[in-house]
Amino acid sequence: MSENLEQPVTLIVPVFNEAENFPRLVENVERCIPQPYRLVVTYDFDEDSTLPVARELAQTRPEIELVKNEFGRGPANAIRAGFDAVESGPAIVVMADCSDDLSDVEPMLAKYREGATVVCASRYMPGGEQQGGPWLKRTLSRLAGLSLYWFARFPTRDATNNFRLYDAELVSDLGIESEQGFEIALELTAKAFARGESIIEIPTHWTDRTDGESNFRLFKWLPLYLKWYWVAFRAGWSPRRGK
Repeated sequence: MSENLEQPVTLIVPVFNEAENFPRLVENVERCIPQPYRLVVTYDFDEDSTLPVARELAQTRPEIELVKNEFGRGPANAIRAGFDAVESGPAIVVMADCSDDLSDVEPMLAKYREGATVVCASRYMPGGEQQGGPWLKRTLSRLAGLSLYWFARFPTRDATNNFRLYDAELVSDLGIESEQGFEIALELTAKAFARGESIIEIPTHWTDRTDGESNFRLFKWLPLYLKWYWVAFRAGWSPRRGK
């Protein structure tokens, strides 16, 4: 990984009708992240309301790249399409609804350059915070993360947050099986954990969206989260972890 440490960061942004939020996201990126960087915007369908706005902004911002998801609709496949466009270096998944605190990108990159191959932004560690969002979703997410941390030695207290940095070559090596929801973060981190990769968490402040409609489908995707939860839990108790 050493030859990739100084490569520009790629921000992978899956979008679903985020016309209201996308200009604000770009403003946040430009305020918090120094050039150079890539902003890879992945979308499912040509009628997405984000596209006209993104294309207009891209006319004066060559760092914005639009990538159509050809794997099948859904957040997991959109994120997969983003990783497919990154050959190497650090890649960070960022939500288009401006819920992620992009001032954390520089600390995440610092941990990557120190040798971490996965850097998790954690709402549930000391110094982290979560504001807003449905009560049930917040509660289940916190329980999943803290139970894995305390009982399976999982290296982050926030197992489900998708605001996460990965070494792109690691993701290519691990492979992505998720095809539907945001469980992809838990999948990739569980696989990296089982392999003994260096995984670090830093605190983050997460704020629920103020514009647009969430594409999160809790009850539809819950079984998918449970699948990768048990993969992570078993890995924590496996004598073969990292071998």
